[in-house]
Amino acid sequence: MPLKDLPPDARPREKLLSRGPGALSDAELLALLLRTGLAGKGVLQLAQELLDVKTGFGGMAGLLHATADDLKRIKGLGPAKRAELVAVLELARRALAEQLRERAALDTPQAVKDYLQLHLANKKHECFAVLFLDNQHKLLALEELFRGTLAQTSVYPREVVLRALHHHAAAVVLAHNHPSGTVQPSRADEALTQALKAALALVDVRVLDHVIVAPGLALSMAEKGLI
Repeated sequence: MPLKDLPPDARPREKLLSRGPGALSDAELLALLLRTGLAGKGVLQLAQELLDVKTGFGGMAGLLHATADDLKRIKGLGPAKRAELVAVLELARRALAEQLRERAALDTPQAVKDYLQLHLANKKHECFAVLFLDNQHKLLALEELFRGTLAQTSVYPREVVLRALHHHAAAVVLAHNHPSGTVQPSRADEALTQALKAALALVDVRVLDHVIVAPGLALSMAEKGLI
């Protein structure tokens, strides 16, 4: 049903203005951004398809990591709609990242996972990154240090030590993504963690965690007792 045919108090724009954004479903909020549907498909239906697991991105969390190329597969999203969505999603990512930077990096393990999800989870290639922290565990920098194929990444402990010294870091959180979608650590992941832990200990820098992320998933090796 077109939005204009809905009762006034059921239209997303009117509902938002009268009752606030919290009264709207995810699909209704998304419909406000899309504005129009296409022939035979209303904008609310189009919005719901974007959020659906089978036809879209599996909810707002999945959509948050969508790229302009990812959106091309959704029929009815032309260049203008894709550009607007990508811009809004990027603003949301930056706002979340800013909030996370302003708090203690290790306020909770979930805060670290959320921050790394924003930066690494949607990458198509495997990469290795490090969160450099001060002695209060506040974030000094996040650096993506190594990139690899979808199967492996070559990580050099010497380079990680040099970057830690550059930032005058007291501690680090190691992180990498698994584009395959699994977050279970491999034996190579465990061996790398121990090698980096030993190398960084020589310059009095602690390894607090090694987080593995994939779209919608994150695993803390510290929580699993592997650090």
